[in-house]
Amino acid sequence: MKNIILLLSFLFVALSTNAQKTSKEDHREQIKTMKVAYFTQELNMNPQTAQKFWPIYNGYECQRRDLHRREDIDMNLDNIDKISEAEAEEMLKEYLTVEREEYEIKKELFSDLKQFFSAKEIIKLHKIESDFNKKLIREYRERKSAEKNE
Repeated sequence: MKNIILLLSFLFVALSTNAQKTSKEDHREQIKTMKVAYFTQELNMNPQTAQKFWPIYNGYECQRRDLHRREDIDMNLDNIDKISEAEAEEMLKEYLTVEREEYEIKKELFSDLKQFFSAKEIIKLHKIESDFNKKLIREYRERKSAEKNE
């Protein structure tokens, strides 16, 4: 049953993506829907566990996204050769600060998840995140390749 729901979710997202060009926000929502279905199935979450997991995980994702936005602003230079050594030093400090904060956020996530997940399940979550991101990248490349061939 879960496999059918997951398959239908992916089909729905794929069809709606091909049927119309969506805005970035719509696209994010589609990815979030796919992620919920994928994670829920792969972690075999029951409704009670999912109800505990998703608010914690969504908070983590939001904090992480904010950190990466901050990092992107600092590192998004068109011509790095034109910055001074002092500016480069400040950018490195900011980069390390972001990395340290991301570590702390992940550490807090793991601590929160230990209330209802085993250590093995948390490791599995880490692998599932990686697998999901690889799958998204692969699908994106396939879609771009198909668009070029049209």
